Amino acid sequence: MTARRKGRRSILADVVLLLIGGCFLLPLLWLVLGSLDPAAGHAVKVPQQPALDNFAAVLTPELLFLPLWNSLLLSAGTGIVTLAAAVLAAYPLSRYRSRFNTPFMSTILFGTCLPVTAIMVPVYGLFVQFRLLDSLPATVLFLAATSLPMAIWMTRNFMDAVPLALEEAAWVDGASRLAGLRSIVLPLMGPGLGVVFIFVFIQAWGNFFVPFVLLLSEARQPAAVSIFSFFGQHGAVAYGQLAAFSILYSVPVLALYALVARGSGNSLALSGAVRG
Repeated sequence: MTARRKGRRSILADVVLLLIGGCFLLPLLWLVLGSLDPAAGHAVKVPQQPALDNFAAVLTPELLFLPLWNSLLLSAGTGIVTLAAAVLAAYPLSRYRSRFNTPFMSTILFGTCLPVTAIMVPVYGLFVQFRLLDSLPATVLFLAATSLPMAIWMTRNFMDAVPLALEEAAWVDGASRLAGLRSIVLPLMGPGLGVVFIFVFIQAWGNFFVPFVLLLSEARQPAAVSIFSFFGQHGAVAYGQLAAFSILYSVPVLALYALVARGSGNSLALSGAVRG
């Protein structure tokens, strides 16, 4: 009787997992099939005459290359600025014990819950007053500020995994705290830094609202905003071109993830660092 119940539960769990997997698979299947169908629609269907016309239509500097370049500048700049600030903020939180650590981390946690839409009106007014509208560097700084709370939280957790004894050994040899951070802590938490960078990069890469509000000219808009051009008036949508653009839009993020995952190594390689 117990074996039968376990078998039924196993079958039910398999069915639920298949349904969840299908919910993720169908949109991806539509992207692949729609990109190869010159007469693609909103329904998932196999193209009668597969062709690369949709890719040829979007492979232009105005539709693809310039928006992707802007997205790369925004996302990479946001990731670099956020990671540098997160490391400098997480180091004292990880290495020094203070009564202010817990309130500060609680404030950071509250900052992760604050939606960007709730602060965009005052931010837009600030950008207008300082004449920063349509500025890529200013937009990068704002995106970095919105990503910083979660980045600090994640970086502090990764930094806690680096044994303090390694830094103390470097201090005995005459290294400063900054030198210890640069030569000991950062190399050992490389996989964690890669995770934080990918997290921030993907958030900035897929951000539509902030660039749409702060970047006015089409020459500076990223791909997340230019994708809106495939939605015409009166409900008309270029489905095939939209699917082809979406596939090409996803390639840089997948390539970055594969590159970082391949070069990160084993994140648990610190377990024997202080033995002996």
